[in-house]
Amino acid sequence: MKATVHVFLKPGVLDVQGKAVENALHGLGWPSVKDARVGRVIEFDLDAADAEAAKAEVKAMCDKLLANTVIESYRIDIA
Repeated sequence: MKATVHVFLKPGVLDVQGKAVENALHGLGWPSVKDARVGRVIEFDLDAADAEAAKAEVKAMCDKLLANTVIESYRIDIA
């Protein structure tokens, strides 16, 4: 199974990279852009019995390593 994890800073946490992207886009002529956020995507293959088992395993990975759950949230997609 293919697992995709999307990790972003939680709302209210200052996103310095997102602000830099937003300012750069304004400078390039897109002034309507606001509240830009930068995150990361982690993709990998996983051997699991079914989608629910895979999602539970990936959730454990996120909680232990892939996301800093104090300041980040994540979304898991299993295909």
